[in-house]
Amino acid sequence: MFTWDDNPDLNITPLVDVMLVLMAILMVTAPTVTFQEQITLPQGSKSVQVEKPKTLTIRMDKNEKIYLNNDVYSIDTFADDFVNASVKYDKNSEVYIRADEELQYKSVMYILKSVKAAGFEKASLITQ
Repeated sequence: MFTWDDNPDLNITPLVDVMLVLMAILMVTAPTVTFQEQITLPQGSKSVQVEKPKTLTIRMDKNEKIYLNNDVYSIDTFADDFVNASVKYDKNSEVYIRADEELQYKSVMYILKSVKAAGFEKASLITQ
């Protein structure tokens, strides 16, 4: 004969499994939900414009000719010529140095040393 228990046990394991899956889905999708709020941004000052810092590009070909804008320098006199030419440039501007891959390391470092000696602190070597 079949009898019912007086104290039936409730199996909540499937309920917990479903809730954990729902919580995981919520945790994954919640950061991707974006809200569009209508906001009015304050008007900025139109009298002062932010200027981009100017950059200098120094190029050196495989014959050790150095190009700064439209001027051509030789490696022997570049240090002095660059110090004289640097007075018309801002010392906070960035200097990019491009050199041919066939050059010796010391030639490229000579340009970098000359740029640093002229007072430019933001000098970078460009490899592209």
